[in-house]
Amino acid sequence: MFYYLNGVVAHIEPYLAVIDCGGVGYACRTTSYTLSALKKGEKGKLFTHLNVREDAMELYGFATAEELRLFQQLISVSGVGPKAALSILSASSPANLALSIITGDEKALTCAQGIGKKIAQRVILELKDKLAKGQTVNAAGESYGGTGVTVIPENKLSEATAALAVLGYSQGEINLALKGVDLEGLTLEQIIKQALKRMVKG
Repeated sequence: MFYYLNGVVAHIEPYLAVIDCGGVGYACRTTSYTLSALKKGEKGKLFTHLNVREDAMELYGFATAEELRLFQQLISVSGVGPKAALSILSASSPANLALSIITGDEKALTCAQGIGKKIAQRVILELKDKLAKGQTVNAAGESYGGTGVTVIPENKLSEATAALAVLGYSQGEINLALKGVDLEGLTLEQIIKQALKRMVKG
């Protein structure tokens, strides 16, 4: 229904930002990572996800498309609701979180408030499994086999590819972003960040 909101940041509080678009204030539940990119009284743009339940309609907003995609990936995991997904995303940047999932780093996920070892293990297991099958979650939150990325992480190139796939990029986009990147001289985190910068510029 909403792809993004672009307006003035009218109000900020923990896990919530209100964006004024043409005199209408849209309350978006969000992460501390996104809140750090917003300033009250200044322009802000949030990529959104509308969560519809029997008793409520809630709008979620994120500073980047990567964070939105990761949120959608997280809520596709059984037992992980929007609140838990926000908590996980608030504990790390999208790139670092994708890296933690691919490398099986449970501790990075359990750093998030209210996230125990069982949920962390389930997130890692299910998202790595989807990735191995070449699946991702699209903007409508529907699972599909559209990325064509099938990776069993063995080295920096395959781990970087897998982490970028978790963020929702296709094999073609990933290949283009990683082309010419110094895979030997950079750390895995630096490779992913450099690839993301190229995608934003592209």
